[in-house]
Amino acid sequence: MQALHKLLLLHVLTYLGRNALGAKIINGVKVPKDSMLFMASVQTTDGHVCGCSLISDNFVLTAAHCDGDNDDDVPVRVVFGTHDLRKTGTVRHVEQRCKHPDYQNDTLENDIMLLKLSQSVPVGGTIRRIRLPPPNMNLQPNQLCRVAGWGVTEAGRSVDDLRVALVSVVNQNVCRRQLDEIPANVICAGGYRTQNGACNGDSGGPLVCNGVAAGVVSFGDHFCRDERLPNVYTDVSKFRPWIDQILKENGC
Repeated sequence: MQALHKLLLLHVLTYLGRNALGAKIINGVKVPKDSMLFMASVQTTDGHVCGCSLISDNFVLTAAHCDGDNDDDVPVRVVFGTHDLRKTGTVRHVEQRCKHPDYQNDTLENDIMLLKLSQSVPVGGTIRRIRLPPPNMNLQPNQLCRVAGWGVTEAGRSVDDLRVALVSVVNQNVCRRQLDEIPANVICAGGYRTQNGACNGDSGGPLVCNGVAAGVVSFGDHFCRDERLPNVYTDVSKFRPWIDQILKENGC
């Protein structure tokens, strides 16, 4: 019964994360203009749906569940170089969606995707890359990291400025106990015993630890206020061989 409850919860979280109109960073602050310049907005024809991070001149890292089920929901462009979604920024169209081949939509296992851009972005100024973690990097419980996103805040008001929150890494055994079961190759951080963390629409954005993209926002409590439930991120370090191969071959 617990497994069934968890499976249903994951379906709900996937739906809410992919279809939220904005992002929701809980108890965060506005990001300074000269900080987190690797962040970008993944957009469909209707606007912002997910966060992402620039990892090379022509690839961004995001979550697999940010890819929609029909033509209206698929990522078509990525906006760089602005923390304010009301501004145009630098726009690149999505040429190729490289979803992990073992991604499971029902359990969110292997919830990771690379988007190849139609052309390289000019790195420098307001656009920077973020470093990837080394393979099989281990984070320590209570280690502080950052997560950022656009949109609705804890006050329930929709904003367009990028916001960031500090979150602490949650022990895997604690995370598994609180959520009944979790996918393999994930990091738990934020949400547990705190209201700081990611929420609906922040999917795909990076969990930044020690200056690297350690995780990708995957799922969490869709009400974003249950301090028993940690936020869950895909562990990027476990997917380095897959990422490196795509970057080497310049596509999938």
